[in-house]
Amino acid sequence: MIGVSLFVLLYSGFSGLWGVVTTDFFQFFLALLGAIAVAIVAVNHVGGIHELIPQVRAASDIDVLSFFPLQFSNGSFGWSDAAVITATTFSAYLFVQWWSFRRSDGGGEFIQRLAAAKTEEEAEKSSWFFNILHYGIRTWPWIIVALVAMVIYPDLQDKELGYPKLMLEFLPPVMLGLVVTSLIAAFMSTVSTSINWGASYLTNDLYRRFIKPEATQAELVMIGRIASILVTVLGAIAALYATNITTVFRLVIAIGTGPGLVLILRWFWWRINAAAELAAMVGGFVIGLIASINPSFNQMFPDFGYKLLFISGTTAILWITVMYLTPPESDETLDRFYTKVQPGGIGWNKQKIRTGIQPAQDLTQDLLKVVAASLLLFGSMFAIGGFLLLQSLTGWISLIVAVIGGFWLRQLNKHKPISMPRPGL
Repeated sequence: MIGVSLFVLLYSGFSGLWGVVTTDFFQFFLALLGAIAVAIVAVNHVGGIHELIPQVRAASDIDVLSFFPLQFSNGSFGWSDAAVITATTFSAYLFVQWWSFRRSDGGGEFIQRLAAAKTEEEAEKSSWFFNILHYGIRTWPWIIVALVAMVIYPDLQDKELGYPKLMLEFLPPVMLGLVVTSLIAAFMSTVSTSINWGASYLTNDLYRRFIKPEATQAELVMIGRIASILVTVLGAIAALYATNITTVFRLVIAIGTGPGLVLILRWFWWRINAAAELAAMVGGFVIGLIASINPSFNQMFPDFGYKLLFISGTTAILWITVMYLTPPESDETLDRFYTKVQPGGIGWNKQKIRTGIQPAQDLTQDLLKVVAASLLLFGSMFAIGGFLLLQSLTGWISLIVAVIGGFWLRQLNKHKPISMPRPGL
C-alpha cells in the first residue's frame, strides 16, 4: 500500500489533473472488468444465477434479496433485519445526507473535472456516462460476489474476506493477476483523485486566498506538490489505523456531514459569506470527529442516524450564527459573481435589480430535471438488478420508471438555458 501510494504521489505531483484524469479513465475500466470477471467465475461455480438465488434464500433466515428494507408479517409492515442498519440510520442517509454531506454541491473532485471539460454539454455527457457505469452497472458485480460468498462461506466470521477468498480459490492464475491488478487500479484511482483535489484545495482556496494572494504560478506549483505529500502522508496514517471498512465508512460520513447545506445555499442566496462556509467546513469536521471518537457520544447516540442528525443540526447552528455575526460580501463581489454565474431564484433579486441582468438559470426547471434524472438513474439501476436477481416484477416496474424519467428529462432539456463558458476562458 505504501509503495503504491508513493508511486501515485509521484505521477500525480508531476502530471497534475491531466495525468490523474487520463490514468483514472483506464483504471476505472480495468477495475470494472475485474469486478465482472470475479462475478462471472463465482456465479458459474455455484451452477449459474438460477442455482444461486435459491441457495442464497436457503442460506439466510432473512430476505437478503429484498430491494426494499420492509417486510410484511403479522398483518403489518415492519423494518427488515436484512437492511443491517436501523430505520433511523436509513432515513438519515435518505433524507438528510443529500443536503448535509460535504459533497451535496457535487463534490470537489467531480466539480474539478466537470469544470475542466471543453463545454457545459461535454461535462453533462461525461457526468451521465460515469453515473450510469458507476451506479447502474458496477454496483451489481460486487453484490453478486457477496451473494456467492454467503453460499460458499456461510460461517465466515469476517465477511470482508469473502471477496479475496473467492478470488484466491476459484480464479485461474492469469485471471487472478488481472483481478488483483484491477483492485490496485481502483485503489490508485481513488488515491490519485484525493491527492490532486486535496492539493488543489489547499493551494488555491487556502494558500493563494488567505496566505499569499500575490504568489506566482511557479510558487503555487511548488506549494501544490508539498500539499500532495501532506495529503498522502495523512491518508496513509489513517489507512494504517483502519480496522474495518464499516468503521472507516461511518467516520468519513460523520466528518463530512454538516457543511453540505451552506455549500448548496451559497449558489442561491447572496447572504452566504466566506466566514459561514469556513465555519461549516471546519465545524462539521470537528464535531463529526469528536462525535465519532468520544465514547460518551456513542452512549448518547447509540444509533448512527441520530448522530448524523446531531452533527447536521449543531453545524447548522454554528454557521448560521457566524454568518449573522459577520458582514456579508461586498456589493462589488456579489455583483461580479452574479454577472458571471447568473444564478436563478429569489435569493439574488437584489443583484438582478442592481445589475439589470436576467438570470440564465431557470431554478424550477432545474429542480424538475433533478427529479427526472433521479427516476432515470435509480430506475435503471434497480431494473438491471431486478432482472439479474430474477425479480421480474421489480425489474419491469423499475424499467418503466426509468423510461418515464428519461422521456421527461428529454422534454425538459428541449428548453436549454444559456450555456456558461468554461472557467478560465
